[in-house]
Amino acid sequence: MKPLGTLAIKKKSSVKKKTSPTAAKKRAAPILETIELFKRYYPDAHCALNYTNPFELLVATILSAQCTDERVNMVTPLLFKKYGTPQKMAKAAVESIEEIIRSTGFFKNKAKNLKSCAAALVEKYDGKVPKDLESLVQLAGVGRKTANVVLGNAYGIASGIVVDTHVSRLSYRLGWVKSENAVIIERELCAEVPQEDWIMLSHYLISHGRAICKARKPACSHCFLEETCPKKGV
Repeated sequence: MKPLGTLAIKKKSSVKKKTSPTAAKKRAAPILETIELFKRYYPDAHCALNYTNPFELLVATILSAQCTDERVNMVTPLLFKKYGTPQKMAKAAVESIEEIIRSTGFFKNKAKNLKSCAAALVEKYDGKVPKDLESLVQLAGVGRKTANVVLGNAYGIASGIVVDTHVSRLSYRLGWVKSENAVIIERELCAEVPQEDWIMLSHYLISHGRAICKARKPACSHCFLEETCPKKGV
């Protein structure tokens, strides 16, 4: 699978009217302007998961499924102390992993995936986390979102845009996308956002979602985007 930003776009019909470069730029302009505002208002935006190396980030991201980053950060210190390398986690008893990560939810499945993922890293990649999306998504517990998190934050590789609940909600509310499907959202955002902003975009949207544009009660009156935001779904 190629990164979304490089996927070829198939023509549905030879008579389909093409979007002019001018129209495309006009459509993308509000997004680019908002990103510049995000850069100004959230200069310290970063990955909220605590990690010191690619393997720790991979583990933390797998644990973050259906769980808050805060909760993951509570359990990973002990987990990394006991099983901080692929070699140690691959040899760990799955029951021991389960006990440590129990509070993150779905702990049995996550523990099984962590052990299997670690074993694959040892067997296929000499204990190192691969630097390409195609290899990462073959690991147990790793989907495109997790792969994008690891590649972007651990290696600085813009393989795509991480679409979590905040990114999904805000990109829809801001009128950037029409779908609520994560795959479609990522594809549409990658088509409009410069690749050099792919990694940070999710951090900006997550920061804004936590501070202002909350799910149940967005603080629109305190938002620097109030005048331009279409407030879809609010």
